[in-house]
Amino acid sequence: MNQLNERSILCPYCGDTIAVLIDPSDLNQQYIEDCQVCCKPITFLVSERVNGELNVSVYSEDETF
Repeated sequence: MNQLNERSILCPYCGDTIAVLIDPSDLNQQYIEDCQVCCKPITFLVSERVNGELNVSVYSEDETF
């Protein structure tokens, strides 16, 4: 059973730190979640580091990756 992991991220729009829940089953997937502060859509990309730890990258709509 996968447990949700709480992470703190910086919103690429407003710069505020927000807490988000990351589902390990979202590994290598991209999804969009609105910022809890400014309500703009943040693109999330969940990947796995070499040591097995989850890595969460966030982007604004106009950033390319």
